[in-house]
Order: sequence, then C-alpha cells, then structure tokens
Amino acid sequence: MSKADQEIASLREQVLARGELPRHIAIIMDGNGRWAKRRGLPRVAGHNEGINSVREITRECGQIGIKVLTLYTFSIENWSRPKSEVTYLMTLLLRTIRNEVNELHKNNVRLTLMGHLADLPDDPLKGLLEGVEKTSLNTGLNLNLALSYGGRAEILDATRTIAQNVREGRIALEDIDERLFSSYLYTRDIPDPDLLIRTSGELRISNFLLWQMAYAELYVTETLWPDFRNKELLLAISEYQKRERRFGKTSEQITHSPGI
Repeated sequence: MSKADQEIASLREQVLARGELPRHIAIIMDGNGRWAKRRGLPRVAGHNEGINSVREITRECGQIGIKVLTLYTFSIENWSRPKSEVTYLMTLLLRTIRNEVNELHKNNVRLTLMGHLADLPDDPLKGLLEGVEKTSLNTGLNLNLALSYGGRAEILDATRTIAQNVREGRIALEDIDERLFSSYLYTRDIPDPDLLIRTSGELRISNFLLWQMAYAELYVTETLWPDFRNKELLLAISEYQKRERRFGKTSEQITHSPGI
C-alpha cells in the first residue's frame, strides 16, 4: 500500500470511528472548465476527468455508509452554455450511465433523478431512466442526480401544485406548513442535506436545493472538481464531524438534549 493510500485508509478509519456521519451529502461539482484551462486543454477534457471524480466519490460514499449523495449534474441555467458544450455534456451523460450502471447495480447503489427531466434529449433521458429502473430495488447508497435542475423552479413547481390542490379542495389552506410543503418537493422521499460541498472555491449555492439547505453545513474547498477524490471527501466529512449543529438552539440545549 502506498503512503497516499495509507493516509486515506487512516483518514477513513478516523471518520468512521467518530460516527455522526452525514446522512445526505450534496455536492456542487464546480471547476471542470478551469481545470482544463490550466492545462491548456479544451473544456470537455475537464468534464471527462470530472467523471472519474464522480465514480470515486460515489464508491467512497457507498463504502463508508452515506445514505444519499446528490450531485448537481446540470442546472437549468447550463442550457445557456455554448451549444457544442451542451451537446457534448449530454453525450457524456449517456455514455457515462451506460458504462457505469452495471457497477452501480453490483455495488447496491440506487440511482434516482430530479429536475425538469423532460428538457433532456430523448437518448440521454432513456438511458438514465433505464438506469433508474435497473437499480430501483437496491438498498445501499442513493445516488441522486440533479438534471436540468433549479431551486427556484422546484419551489415554483411545488407552489403551483399546492395552489391547484387547494383550489380543487384536496387540501385546506390552513393545512399548509413546512412538512406539507416539503412533501411537494423533488426531494420528498429523501432527508434534507446535512452537508453541502462546493468545489473550486466559489462562495455561492447557485440555485441549488434552496429550501432543503436551511440547516445544511457548508464546506467550500479550493480544489477543482476533477481533483476532488476520496481524500478530499473524507476531509470534508471530518470537518463536518467537528461542528456543532444547533438548529436554532443553544449549545447547552444541544448538550442536554437526547437528539434533534
């Protein structure tokens, strides 16, 4: 075992020994273009290398027992990028799913999707849905891909559906509370993120899971996504484990409380 592998194994052991793992990790995968530019390569080279990070982070999350991993794969705003780049990203998405779905299935990973999926081209969408179907009964890590996703759009979709249900008498106005509203979001079947990781050092959440991030711990790293691998993930989790999550309470209340 190399020195680097020994370091990662030791870090993994420490993280597991501490316990209190985040149930749900969400990642804004940023920096593919900059990674490529620094190397004098086309932007697509960064996207290609970023797939290797996705593979390694997914494997690590499954190995250490994370329940949900949500990856901000393609935002609604990304459709405004140059057509050639968007076309390549859709092609890469389809190729990646076809190449990886058997490995995901073997590792008991369940693939789910969220966002305005009807916006996706037919072939990538078909390939993704086949992956969802193939892994639907798996009980390990839930790998959740946000595609053609926007947090504001998600909130608007929920609001429109709730308004329609009120108008039709299916729910009463006074029944609308946070729990009910959450049940109309794309993430209705998974817990809110405990940890949000953003790569590349940008200090914004870019319209990602706006409702769900209310109490998430934020971790920003200067590491560009293609360089973000299992060591960087374990360091983020280690930092998360050192924080006190108070959810509006005082430290004293948390200390004497049986749990949130």
